[in-house]
Amino acid sequence: MAIGTQDDSDDMLAEINMIPFIDVMLVLLIIFIITVPVIKHAVKVDLPRASNEKLADKPQNIRLAVDAAGTYYWNDAPLTDAELGTRLAQIAAQEPQPELHLRGDKAVRYERVAQALASAQRAGVRKIGFITEPALP
Repeated sequence: MAIGTQDDSDDMLAEINMIPFIDVMLVLLIIFIITVPVIKHAVKVDLPRASNEKLADKPQNIRLAVDAAGTYYWNDAPLTDAELGTRLAQIAAQEPQPELHLRGDKAVRYERVAQALASAQRAGVRKIGFITEPALP
């Protein structure tokens, strides 16, 4: 057979050579077969046991508001100065103690808010929070 004869084709081979692809897939398969048992063997840890006891219910928060006129409101109900001290003593005696959320009008004199704080301190209320509105940008 002579070089450059007519039966020598210059056409490109249209088939994909699958041998290198199969070799790569077999190597990956072997790697996965080896690494999967290593991944499954986790570190043995003796975990603590948790109790299934129900947690004590958190008491309802108390909302104490002072309007612009200086009137106290206990959960939106009007309240006198004398009643304020007795109600604060009642919540101070509760276990667990509810939180007192104090909302003061920006036009009220600070004296009224300070009186409410002093009454809460005398009664033994330990959890007091001030409620404000966020400033607009």
